Order: sequence, then structure tokens, then C-alpha cells
Amino acid sequence: MKLILLHGLGQTSSSWDETKKVLNTSDEILCPNLYEWLYDKPVGYNTLYSELEKYCDKFDEPLNLCGLSLGGILAMQYCINHPDKVNSLILIGTQYIMPKNLLKMQNLVFRIMPYSTFEKMGFKKSDFIELCNSMVDLNFECDLNKIKCPTLVVCGDKDKANKKAAIGLRERIKNAELVIIEKSGHEINIENPTQLGVQLNSFLKNI
Repeated sequence: MKLILLHGLGQTSSSWDETKKVLNTSDEILCPNLYEWLYDKPVGYNTLYSELEKYCDKFDEPLNLCGLSLGGILAMQYCINHPDKVNSLILIGTQYIMPKNLLKMQNLVFRIMPYSTFEKMGFKKSDFIELCNSMVDLNFECDLNKIKCPTLVVCGDKDKANKKAAIGLRERIKNAELVIIEKSGHEINIENPTQLGVQLNSFLKNI
């Protein structure tokens, strides 16, 4: 079986490196670079999601999907649209109704960040802003009941912006459990990869 790790906005596939060292699973672990999916294509959330569908369609067996933030949103939508293709779902710091004010603040931060920061990720500054803008109206609240597989919702104890959404996901997804990871903010795979790996091992072992 495959375990697909989808990184967040502002991260790269290497953001999972330390977490992968802790994982103890027989699954083949895959960490696609989301920005590569936008190469020579219209920049936007819908393009990313379409590319995720193509990526997952290559595999015949049900998948274990894990995503942080943007990656979590993509994984969540895929599970909603293709429930028979997902064996389990892990959502880290994930929103199901996009917080418009938070996205606007994020875009303001992106605007003042140096271009070199984005170039390190192989992505243009303007594309980051465009991608954020394309997500403003996303709302999956009415579709969460379509998720039937075992689901782990994860949030950092310092991630105040996403903690309410984490609780909402646990309440709205039938087979969901919630884990709060201490000493971590939003980017748990970077800030506390060891504890994240421990929690993922425990979840995957019992599904």
C-alpha cells in the first residue's frame, strides 16, 4: 500500500524528511512536490487538485493519504470525491472552510517576503499569491459526511488559527479522532516531526 504525504503551502517535499525517519510502516512512502504539478499549467487550486487526481489514478490499491494545510485540503477533497480509493486519511492543520481573513493576511506576508524565498521552492512569488487567492471560496463543510474511512485529525497545541477547524473535523467526520501535538505550531512536520511520526505510526498500525 502507498502512504502519500502532501506538503503545505510554503513547504516542499523535503519538509517531510524528518517525519519519514520516524515512520515505521510497510507502506511505500511518496512525497510529491506540489509545485511541480503547476509547471506550464494555470496556477490555482483547481489545477493542483486535478493533478492530484491524475497522480492517485496511477495506483490500483486504496491509498493512505496524509496532508498538511494545503496538502490536507487536497487530500480531504480527494477522499470526498473518491471514497473507495482512500484507505485512511490524515489531516494536519487543515481547514474545511477557508478563513478569508487568514488567507488575506497570508498574502500580505507573501507580498513583503523577498523573491529569493520563493525561488528556493521553485515557485514564483506572484504564483504563491495567485494560488492563495484561488482558495478563498473553498468550503467542504457539507461534504465531510462523505468521508467514511478512518481519519486522524492532527493540530499543534500552538496552532490557534487551525484548532477550531480541527475540532470541527473530528465532530463532522464519522470515523475521526483528534490528536493535539505539544510544542508545535502549524508546521508540525518541521517543528515536532518526531512526535508527529509517533502519532502516525500509532494510527496506521490500528487501521
